[in-house]
Amino acid sequence: MDQITPRLTRAAVWTRDGIDVRALEIPELGPGEILVRITLATVCGSDLHTVSGRRPAACPSVLGHEAVGGVVATGTGADPAVVGDGGRPLAVGDRIVWSVTVPCGRCPRCRSGFTAKCIDVRKVGHEPAEGRWVLSGSYAQHIVLPHGTAIAVVPESLPDPVAAPAACATATVMAALEAAGDVKGKRVLIVGAGMLGVTAAAAAAERGASVRVIDHDPVRQNQARDFGAVVDDGAPVDVAVDFSGASPAVQAALGRLDTGGRLVLAGSVTPGPSITVDPETVVRQWLTLTGVHNYEPRHLAEAVGFLDATRHRYPWAELVETPVPLDQMSCVLRPTASRILRSSVAP
Repeated sequence: MDQITPRLTRAAVWTRDGIDVRALEIPELGPGEILVRITLATVCGSDLHTVSGRRPAACPSVLGHEAVGGVVATGTGADPAVVGDGGRPLAVGDRIVWSVTVPCGRCPRCRSGFTAKCIDVRKVGHEPAEGRWVLSGSYAQHIVLPHGTAIAVVPESLPDPVAAPAACATATVMAALEAAGDVKGKRVLIVGAGMLGVTAAAAAAERGASVRVIDHDPVRQNQARDFGAVVDDGAPVDVAVDFSGASPAVQAALGRLDTGGRLVLAGSVTPGPSITVDPETVVRQWLTLTGVHNYEPRHLAEAVGFLDATRHRYPWAELVETPVPLDQMSCVLRPTASRILRSSVAP
């Protein structure tokens, strides 16, 4: 390892009893591994579900999977998987975001191009703070990215609070809209006005859709208008994308589909009540129901490009709360005010 590489770092370790900020050793980098100095991490809702007990997770662990940072060192012997930016090699000093999933690259799903659901997938911010990959989460000064992690270089024009959500929220939206198909000229309903919902509203509007957003919080529903949404009139739609994960909302979205409509489910990531699907209605109305979980490397590159292209058109930075230092990590693991969609930490 490079002699100037630090040997120790600080990380916020979740212990199920709370957050313990610890000094941890930085390991020697293996082939294709990357050491990143994190400059800003945003707090995804899934981490709130973890600390509240709604979502099972490894413990103790370093949580956090939406972040941006600079490359400090790279291991030898294998090139990192850089996406976009002409496929140029990664260099020390590059400012990057990285994928949530780390696929094995060998299983049948990976070989078929379905790395998002790799049989042996590892996930940033979801692994135990023990064994080989202790520094696996973004609520830390440094993170080690294993070989196979998709990397996207972030342009200097993109501020940290705008770039960090690309690694989860924005990339997931890119995958969901890919599943939705061509939305140009179509009526699109976005269910849920959190970070994914408002991002999807802007992304669909940029693709030529007429977008409406619904949310149980009227403040957030109105906020979506700043991101390309129009007032919802309750009329049938051609595409519905659910980020709420709430079964009643999914049921209602299914009922809004016009003939030939498509429902994309991206928010149902925890157990919940079933919905009712009438097979005859699906057949007679030519409906399509599909799900999206995680994303592919191409979606990460698309996310960075989309945020950079729209950085002056939408108030992205206003969605992220002013960062706190790492020692105050426990203070931001809680729901935010209506108009703030992400807490953040600057380790």
